[in-house]
Amino acid sequence: MKVFAIGSIREPLTPEHRQRIMPKEVPDTLRLYLDGTIEQFWFRDNGSTPGVIFLMNVETVEHAKAAVDALPLTAEGLMTFELMPVGPLAPLRLLLQ
Repeated sequence: MKVFAIGSIREPLTPEHRQRIMPKEVPDTLRLYLDGTIEQFWFRDNGSTPGVIFLMNVETVEHAKAAVDALPLTAEGLMTFELMPVGPLAPLRLLLQ
């Protein structure tokens, strides 16, 4: 199944957070990408709440939650994720009848 994981930074990262957490966050995110759990990823900065958006390829929403909860920024309480399962645009089937 596909899940959009929309991550929001809860508070601006301090220099200490960046130095301590980011060296773990980046490799952990790349591992999820390389193993196919994260299919695509983007940075978002809408002016007030920076964060990331992952398109995830997972078995369940719970699997997506476990994956993002294990990331260092989330585990430290500095980022939260909204998980949104998505699928094919089912109403298009009506066009085939």
